[in-house]
Amino acid sequence: MLKRTSIKYINKALENNSKWNILDIGCGYRAHPKANTIADVQDLSSHYEGRKFIKIDKKRLPFKDREFDFVIASHVIEHEEDFEFFIRELERVSSKGYIELPSRLADNLVFENKSDHIWWFLYDDISNKLIVSKRNQILEPFINVSTAKFFESIFRESLVIELLWEDKIDYQIDNSIKQEDVEKISFLKLFKKYFSKKIRNIYR
Repeated sequence: MLKRTSIKYINKALENNSKWNILDIGCGYRAHPKANTIADVQDLSSHYEGRKFIKIDKKRLPFKDREFDFVIASHVIEHEEDFEFFIRELERVSSKGYIELPSRLADNLVFENKSDHIWWFLYDDISNKLIVSKRNQILEPFINVSTAKFFESIFRESLVIELLWEDKIDYQIDNSIKQEDVEKISFLKLFKKYFSKKIRNIYR
């Protein structure tokens, strides 16, 4: 089962289930405060002193089957070369969890995403599936990560996909969008068109 949710709902659920064993994976320096175990490819043990930290150095996660009651994977899957294996690992180590992903729009807006994101995502509300495709650059990026975080605070529903899963993460691979078939949109051109229209309106 896969469905839309919100981080506010997740926070409340975790607050109400204080005895849950919770894993936050690939979170960098921003682990969820309710996570009992934190795992990342970087060695961040000194940052999480006093909390259980596990460094990941293999594709297979270093955890037992269904070791956790809940697993959080926020802005991780888009980086995974073998995302299908990673999804199976999430399903193996827990029975439910929260996934947060950038929308296709958000992915295109940010400079840093161009070099380290591999996959694109959207959520199909009819089939309740995550639609996965190879990342394409349709817009020329024009903001950095910190600016994107500010925009997220206002336009979160347009920039972030928030999903709750239980038992299984249903997904479908879609290869219908290919970079060579799409003309890249330049932000500079959009900017020029915007100001051209503004000027025309002033002198009407």
